[in-house]
Amino acid sequence: MTSVPTPIPSRTQFVLEGIKHRILTGRLTPGQALVETELAAQFGVSKTPVREALKTLAGTGLVVMNQYKGVTVRMVDADMAREVYDVRLLLEPEALRRSVRRTASLDAAQDALRRADAAADTAERSLANREFHRALYLPCGNPLLGRMLDEVRDQAALVSAVAWSADPSWEQEAAEHREILRLALAGDADGAARALHAHIASFVHRAFPGVLDTPDPLDTPAEEGRK
Repeated sequence: MTSVPTPIPSRTQFVLEGIKHRILTGRLTPGQALVETELAAQFGVSKTPVREALKTLAGTGLVVMNQYKGVTVRMVDADMAREVYDVRLLLEPEALRRSVRRTASLDAAQDALRRADAAADTAERSLANREFHRALYLPCGNPLLGRMLDEVRDQAALVSAVAWSADPSWEQEAAEHREILRLALAGDADGAARALHAHIASFVHRAFPGVLDTPDPLDTPAEEGRK
């Protein structure tokens, strides 16, 4: 039987993934200029795929394009953290709750957790942690909900990269991840969602104190406000 050749990624996609990886692992830092000619030389391509990749990254919120200042990695501040983590706190615990109630496979989450524990460096651990969270919400049964969370995933990772560089908190977060997964595997949908909410809120409170004042939705009676 003839094997099907693996499709070769386009040059733009290749450059896109390369730049994104550098940003999310801290090799390119917030505020750093992204010069087309330099990136083209580094990736061995013309300026065209670099330009297209930067446009895509601007659309996802990882870089900022300015008519006068050029292209830079997006700066991380309290306003950005508030926007991104408000969305995560609203949607991600609910997505996990639905994944657990559907008895969806969480094998990918278990694998990501193992890779994070065995990571040889910060970059590898960061990427594994991102995959852990995605593996919890992706099988929620609502593709639109998954895509909405995917849209803020890169921006959340950028916030995390900045926070970890200032105050590494891997061990605490790893313990919280294990507890979230334990509850999910035990079929405790509400408990897992509550633990995930606390995990996300705890991180942003440590990184940006006072930014969020978001109650756990499970603490709000369903009929409150309807009287």
